[in-house]
Amino acid sequence: MNETVLQPEAPDFAALRDLVKREAVDTVMLAVPDMQGRLKGKRIDADHFVHRIVTGGSDMCAYVLATDVDNRALDGFTLASADTGYGDVSLLPDPGASYQLAWMKRTALVFADAIGHEGQPVSVAPRQILQRQLARLAARGISARVGLETEFVLSYADASDPHHRALRPVFDRNLDYALDHPRVLTRFFEDLQECLAGMGWPVEAIKTEGGRGQVEVTFPYGDPLRAADLHLLFQHAARTLAEQAGLLANFMAAPATGIGSSCHIHLSLLDRDGVPLFAETEGRMPDAVRYAVGGLLDTMPHLGLLYGPTVNSYKRYVPGTFAPTTFTWGRDNRTCAIRVVGRGDNLHLENRLPGADTNPYLALAATLAAVLAGLDHKSEPPQPYIGSAFDDPEAPPVPGSLQEALDALQGCPLPTKDLITADVAAHYANAARHELAVHRTTVTDLDLRRGLATA
Repeated sequence: MNETVLQPEAPDFAALRDLVKREAVDTVMLAVPDMQGRLKGKRIDADHFVHRIVTGGSDMCAYVLATDVDNRALDGFTLASADTGYGDVSLLPDPGASYQLAWMKRTALVFADAIGHEGQPVSVAPRQILQRQLARLAARGISARVGLETEFVLSYADASDPHHRALRPVFDRNLDYALDHPRVLTRFFEDLQECLAGMGWPVEAIKTEGGRGQVEVTFPYGDPLRAADLHLLFQHAARTLAEQAGLLANFMAAPATGIGSSCHIHLSLLDRDGVPLFAETEGRMPDAVRYAVGGLLDTMPHLGLLYGPTVNSYKRYVPGTFAPTTFTWGRDNRTCAIRVVGRGDNLHLENRLPGADTNPYLALAATLAAVLAGLDHKSEPPQPYIGSAFDDPEAPPVPGSLQEALDALQGCPLPTKDLITADVAAHYANAARHELAVHRTTVTDLDLRRGLATA
């Protein structure tokens, strides 16, 4: 696991070409994030990639960006349907997002952007949705730095239980902040840290959590697009290394009743000279912090589909689980949706709404869109919350279901162009309706257990 990272400062794929020439890489995975935040694409012979794909690109059926979690081709999408003949989109490799994978032999992964027939980026592709918000920030002379903090659950894999109905976590007690870990967990941590450092993105910290088998990984601050790219690589590495160790990595928002796994977003903004916009002066928060918080509280209630994409997402928002249940904010208050944390130049915002199942591109895009709306409209937030925000019946509640989130998007008072484009809203609303339809008609284990007890 001592491969080197392909540094993004080689705009012509020079580093990758050199690795291919030295036969250190023989396969390139050309990858596009799908709606669920999964890596989709092709394994390509490395020689063919550097001689043909880097200049000519590749292609992919557009339906990959218009499916549910089961990869079903669905109706109602403008991008891909039977009416459009399920045509292709082009894949344009991004030379700034090329990595040699430390957990797969002689393999590199290159992120690509999806390009439509008119030669323009596909607007509903997750990577493009985030890039649009970053461009909106840049037009105002602002750049963002983010750090992602994500949780997942590790369980022992059981080949005799392919549907994972009886998962056995690697530890079954509260090990929050513990440093005495089962040996299988220590080995997993060692392999994961080594692999991520091999990508040039070492973790900031790893800790066990209070839930059974629950782990938290914190990443350093960086560019939002690269943070999202590397988050997907981290999940790929975690799943691969877990499988090699006889384990299963579970990134559900609510992996078990009473347990919530999050993906918190830590956010700072800089002006064009690199000066922090959120820096305190003599202990006073600047206007930019207030407006950003106000924008988040005003608009995040309407963008739930972008950070809570599944029915399971909303089973995490339970009082007492450190998941927010109200749209509130506070200074170093973990019961609120938006937490202002740090001091001085390090003051920053933490968006605690996204769960572990979130698509990082979409969650980051929603966060930045909300912050921009706050800055543009000078949105004043209410007073910071002191005490438990779980206990206030007057505070605006977080949506209790995917249906409520869908209704909230359609009832957003701001013009769509101030947040996300109309085609993005329609695309992800259609996805939510399909997700709801599956759950509405599927008989679950809970139905059987409760039904057999009463029927």
